[in-house]
Amino acid sequence: MALERRNLIFAATAALAAPALVRSAGAQSAPTGAAAAAGVVPPLQQAPGFYRFKLGEFTVTMVHDGSGVRPNPLQGFILNAEAAQVEAALRDGALPTANLPNPFTVTFIDTGRGVVAFDAGTGAGQLAPGTGLLPRNLQAAGIDPAAVTLVAVSHFHADHITGLTTRENGVVFPNAEVAVPAVEWAFWSDESNASRAPEGQRPTFANTKRRLGPYQAKMRQYRDGEEVAPGVRAIAAYGHTPGHSVFHVTSGNEQLFVMADTSSRPDLFLRNPHWQSVFDVDGAMAAETRKRLFGRIADERARFTAYHFNFPSNGYATRMGDGFRFHPAEWVSST
Repeated sequence: MALERRNLIFAATAALAAPALVRSAGAQSAPTGAAAAAGVVPPLQQAPGFYRFKLGEFTVTMVHDGSGVRPNPLQGFILNAEAAQVEAALRDGALPTANLPNPFTVTFIDTGRGVVAFDAGTGAGQLAPGTGLLPRNLQAAGIDPAAVTLVAVSHFHADHITGLTTRENGVVFPNAEVAVPAVEWAFWSDESNASRAPEGQRPTFANTKRRLGPYQAKMRQYRDGEEVAPGVRAIAAYGHTPGHSVFHVTSGNEQLFVMADTSSRPDLFLRNPHWQSVFDVDGAMAAETRKRLFGRIADERARFTAYHFNFPSNGYATRMGDGFRFHPAEWVSST
């Protein structure tokens, strides 16, 4: 029954309108070198990873970019919770307590005036084994990178901007403007801020310069509350990074929040929104942002997408005690 339901979902979503359709997907190669020595096993090749739905007059396509692994999430991942608490949350969510999968999914919206990509993925073959599937899944979804007119960047962590360029640093979206948060740009473009960044994130300074450099002539900065495209407005969601931002998308009477990294795995950070991740520049601020924005989403029963939720990475949130519960969209009636 589960497989039949999955097939029906893909058949239905593939039937929606899209840019010029292409039907092809490359195979995933086995790991070599250090990845093989570490015992990393690539996932079995799956059906093309895209999922499409309508939002008013807009067409939203979720495109899977693969999945990495967070080794030993019980130690050093969540800074203000005991290992036993984290283990209990993982077990309650039927998640592994070692080698926690970390999925990546990019939101694309065709507004009728252009195609907006919200972040750019990990870059084919440039980050962790199992990631970098965006190019093949874009092809399967019928989205030509040359048709993307705007890349709206939420923040500058490597898994969100490395996909702007190839390994040789050629542009991936040749006809796109790139809109970046002004606060984020001010921080990561100034290397004198390095001492204020977590040590593990200091390579972000150089990666920001590298990935955004080829787009400088077409880059613009946006601020909290500004419309970055028709029907797409930025919302400050600071804490995860200094300028981390999300987007409120409206078409007709329908709305969608593109939440980027406001919450990572929902079984951990939605259920316990006060938890702080090792990847947060300001964990306390990130937690307050999470409570505020997901509180709004729950109260308005609004649909949202999230970068690190299990594919197809979109759904709804309801309040549950001091936290929230995630409901994948296909589980919720649209009436």
